[in-house]
Amino acid sequence: MDKLQELTQKLYNEGLSKGKEEGAAILEQAKQEAAAIVKKANEEAEAILASARKQAQDYKVKVEGDVKMASIQALQATRAGVEQLIVAKAVAPAKEAMSEEAFLKNIITEVAKRFSAQESTDLSLVLPESLQSSLEPFVRTELSKTIGSGVEASFSKKLNGGFKIGPKDGSYFISLTDESFAALIGDYLRPATKKILFGE
Repeated sequence: MDKLQELTQKLYNEGLSKGKEEGAAILEQAKQEAAAIVKKANEEAEAILASARKQAQDYKVKVEGDVKMASIQALQATRAGVEQLIVAKAVAPAKEAMSEEAFLKNIITEVAKRFSAQESTDLSLVLPESLQSSLEPFVRTELSKTIGSGVEASFSKKLNGGFKIGPKDGSYFISLTDESFAALIGDYLRPATKKILFGE
């Protein structure tokens, strides 16, 4: 009986010991797997955070660049607008003068004289249609007598003020319209205006 009990005890102890070892091995393996899962999760979380930080930084840089570009463009547009207003105000009297009958008669006469002195050719004029009733008799009588050659006049709705003049053969024209005159004056005024306003 003692032998049987001893054998039973021995088998029990060996089984218990083996069970404990296997349990410890399973527990150790579970701990390692859990640690690997936690490590992988931490690495993935860190990668997600790093990506989010990079995206946030990229977005910040882009927004700052866009804001800077928008502010530069707004400043340039404002400066150009101020410059245009000042130049337009300065040019307005010149544009008005190019629509005045007396001024136009004087300037047409002076330009036509230069043409007739340099070229013995008949001239062609394009004038504003709005001034046809007052300028047509002037061209036919006074101007032709003054320059001593033929002058042909046509009248255009496209001209608000000023005139175009050239040889009758149409080989070229000189434009002294209110628009071209204003553009010419504006080209001289813009650099001075920029310097006064913006120190450029």
